[in-house]
Amino acid sequence: MNEITMPAKLPAKVMEMFKKSFKNYEELMAYYSCAIMEIETKFNVLNKQFSLTQEYNPIETIKSRLKSPESILEKMQRKGYPMSAESIEMNMHDVAGIRVICPFISDIYMLADCLLKQDDVYLIEKKDYIEKPKENGYRSLHLIVETPIFLKNEKKMMKVEVQLRTIAMDFWASLEHRMSYKKQISPVLVKELKKELKECADISAAQDKRMQLVRDKINSEY
Repeated sequence: MNEITMPAKLPAKVMEMFKKSFKNYEELMAYYSCAIMEIETKFNVLNKQFSLTQEYNPIETIKSRLKSPESILEKMQRKGYPMSAESIEMNMHDVAGIRVICPFISDIYMLADCLLKQDDVYLIEKKDYIEKPKENGYRSLHLIVETPIFLKNEKKMMKVEVQLRTIAMDFWASLEHRMSYKKQISPVLVKELKKELKECADISAAQDKRMQLVRDKINSEY
């Protein structure tokens, strides 16, 4: 994400709240965007190094996003956080997000380890939903990291949420997200789909493990 802009159709009431409460909002979002670029560059460098030294790319794709103003407001109101740009920076760790999609589970832990070994990346929080999946079947490795961005006259520390998933995990999460935000779905169908998605998650996890074993056997021959 290279440019930060306010949504054109933000409701008037929400826009008014932003003008009153978040005077430095656009500046802060620009800083988060810079932090995303810093972490994304680190992953791209790692991917390039592996392609040169091992002729293998541990990263399929990298996606990034900034939390929307509506989502920021909703979370701050729900959590009871003070309404200010300073409060966003202090209390919210998921404003800037990067999602790294990998072919294999081992790539996830290898890349996370490589990132956290860098001397300008600091781990704030780690949640391993691969080792301990959520009840609905969701799997991913979540890291909250802090990294510096270098401005004209200062160095500023910014937080970024990093999610690392396999292709199968990402496909499942996208489908589950779509279901969650479909308001027209009946409660009966939601219950049925949740059960189906949980089964799909378990099948995908087993498939990821089998694919990992196949890859490991191939590598053992070299």
